[in-house]
Amino acid sequence: MQQDHFEEIVEYILENQKKFYRLAYSNVRNEQDAMDVVQDAVCKALEHADSLRDIGAVKTWFYRILMNESMNFLRKNRRELLLEEPLGDEAYVCDPDYADQEDLYERIKGLPAEVQNIIRFRFYEELPLQEIAEIMGLNLNTVKAKLYRGLKALRVEMEGMRG
Repeated sequence: MQQDHFEEIVEYILENQKKFYRLAYSNVRNEQDAMDVVQDAVCKALEHADSLRDIGAVKTWFYRILMNESMNFLRKNRRELLLEEPLGDEAYVCDPDYADQEDLYERIKGLPAEVQNIIRFRFYEELPLQEIAEIMGLNLNTVKAKLYRGLKALRVEMEGMRG
């Protein structure tokens, strides 16, 4: 691998570390654990930097490593992870001024983990569906279907609360 690719990977990681922390935190629900997951993902990415053939795919490549590290952490710690601290503004899907943001976030947490991750990637990280499919190792149609069902469930639940 060329030296400039390594530097581009490091630059990408540094520029996006808050996003990575937010995603890890949304999975493990603990500040210290999220930092550990991100650190493990960064170490793994740097150790395997030579496996990245196309620097244009760095975002998909790193998100996949981060998701794998998050899932590895959750498998190792099969206990219920409790939310120890309130989430910062950057953890919300919606505009910080949106009155129902906490309620919406809580409702998203009630969805299956895979659907939560698809929603986070689509709306937190604004990733295209194809990229989400690549990161999660799923078929594009599966991602679309899970996103649609998850959003429909959220809509039905939110409408049920209003009426």
